[in-house]
Amino acid sequence: MRVDLFDFELPQDRIALRPVSPRDSARLLLLDGDRTEDRIVNQLPTLLRRGDCLVFNDTRVIPAQLEGRRGEAAIGATLHKREGPRAWVAFVRNAKRVRVGDRINFSADVSALATEKRDDGSLLLEFEGDEPVELLLERAGRMPLPPYIAGKRATDERDLADYQTMFANEPGAVAAPTAALHFTPDLLHGLEAAGISHATLTLHVGAGTFLPVKAEDTEAHRMHAEWGRIDAATADRLNQIRAAGGRLIAVGTTSLRLIESAAGEDGVIRSFEGDTSIFITPGYRFRAIDGLLTNFHLPRSTLFMLVSALMGRQRMQAAYAHAIQHGYRFYSYGDASLLLPKADTAADRA
Repeated sequence: MRVDLFDFELPQDRIALRPVSPRDSARLLLLDGDRTEDRIVNQLPTLLRRGDCLVFNDTRVIPAQLEGRRGEAAIGATLHKREGPRAWVAFVRNAKRVRVGDRINFSADVSALATEKRDDGSLLLEFEGDEPVELLLERAGRMPLPPYIAGKRATDERDLADYQTMFANEPGAVAAPTAALHFTPDLLHGLEAAGISHATLTLHVGAGTFLPVKAEDTEAHRMHAEWGRIDAATADRLNQIRAAGGRLIAVGTTSLRLIESAAGEDGVIRSFEGDTSIFITPGYRFRAIDGLLTNFHLPRSTLFMLVSALMGRQRMQAAYAHAIQHGYRFYSYGDASLLLPKADTAADRA
C-alpha cells in the first residue's frame, strides 16, 4: 500500500510534553465497532466485559541515551537492541566520525568499542570493563525520551518516574510501552472488581519504533526487530480466556505485536522467546487479539498502519481527525484510544 495513505496533519500543540495527573484521568477515545465516544481512561471498567483480559508489557526502560567523544568529535548514542552480554546496537549521532575499532569515551568512565557498522547506519557497540552494562548505563546514561518530546524540552527527574509503567519489571527497553502509562493501582482494582483480569508478557521496545517509514510503499519497508517472551503458562492462560468467551485486549502495540507473533494460523497462542519483526498493515488477519488500548501515533508510522489494519484506514483517519478537532493529546505522554473492531474479516478492514 502507498505510505502516503497513512498521512495526516497534526498541529504541534497537540503533542503532549507531560502526562496528566493522575495517570488514569487521561482522555479516552472509544471506537467500538461503528460507535465513537469521548471517555476517560478511569471508565475502562464500564467499557469492557466481565471475562475480558488486558495484556500488559512488563518491560522496563533503561537509561539508554549516552553522550561521549571519539577524539575531538562529539558522539551521541541511543542504544536500541541488545545482542550480547556487553554488546548493544545503537543509533549514533555523528556516526561518520566513528570507524570500526574506534573507542567512544562516554561520561563517568564508561567506554565502548565500535565493532561493526550495520546497513541501516547503526553501530554495534561493545562496552568495556567488567561491571554489568546495566550499572554502566545507570552511571552514564539518561532516560531516552522520544525525539518529538526531547526536541522540545530537556529530560529531567520527573521523567524517571513518568516514563515507566506500573508494570515495569524486566529491564531492556529503550522506549516505554506508553499505553500502560495510563494505569494506576486504583484503576487495576476497579477492573478486577468488574471481573476484568490482566496478564503480562515482555517485549523490549527498541528505538526503531520511532523511525519514519521512508519507503513510498509498505512492501519496501524493513521493520525493526525487537526481543520478546511469552512463557508457556501465560500462553495457556490467554488461550483459556478466549476459549471461555473472554476477549484479549492488548495494552499497547507492543503487546499486540508479540501476541500475534506467538499465535498460529489456528489462533492458538504458544510460548515464544526471540526476535519479532512482524509488520501489520491493512489486510492482515488478526489471529489472537480482540481489541487494543493504545495512544495516538505519528503520521506515516508503522503503528498508525497497525491500528488501521485493526479498525480500517478510513475509520482511523476519521477518528484521528475527531481527536485533533476535540483537543486530544498525542503520542507517548498523550491520551488513549480503545479500539474494539467489529467481528468481520480482515478484508473488510483494508
